[in-house]
Amino acid sequence: MLLRDSITKENLLKAFAGECQAWRRYEFAAGQARKQELEVLYWLFHYTANQEKEHAEVFYNHLVEFTGQEISIHADYPIDNSTNLVLLLQLAAQHEAAEHDTIYKSFGDIATQEGFAPIAHSFHMIAAIEKTHSDRFEYYAGLLKNNQLFSSGATIQYICLNCGHIHNGANAPQICPVCNHPQGYFVRKEHSPFE
Repeated sequence: MLLRDSITKENLLKAFAGECQAWRRYEFAAGQARKQELEVLYWLFHYTANQEKEHAEVFYNHLVEFTGQEISIHADYPIDNSTNLVLLLQLAAQHEAAEHDTIYKSFGDIATQEGFAPIAHSFHMIAAIEKTHSDRFEYYAGLLKNNQLFSSGATIQYICLNCGHIHNGANAPQICPVCNHPQGYFVRKEHSPFE
């Protein structure tokens, strides 16, 4: 089968559009987190947004033979426009889970059936990444909802995302004693992206 005659062609464009929209939604959410001085959530959304952008590029690159053409698709995409960060995290977790559990698995299976093994591989590999995203968003939604983003109930290490100060305690400090940035810059050291 040729890609131009396939369902996979449309699924690639749906996935590309979905990843582009997730990229922008997460950047909007990152901006909301920054407005609320929760820099750790800004970086969580921004970090994930950059990964979504890369997923979009993977799907887009599979469509190179259609350069200069238009492909018509019909698909539903979420609207997550809120100032409630718990809600934004929960919705992001749900969308990422749907991509993992059903959407990309289905797209990958269809690509396999149609004979497009490299495309199927992309769908299945990215589906696994979306599971990681879902788990991450769900975890941080729980921390924020339960007032545990900066409080653990036990002595742990928090690291300031601005200057690198490491604080030992049950709670992150209200103000970093080194750079004077607010509590929103602290993350549990075990969740620092480079630890």
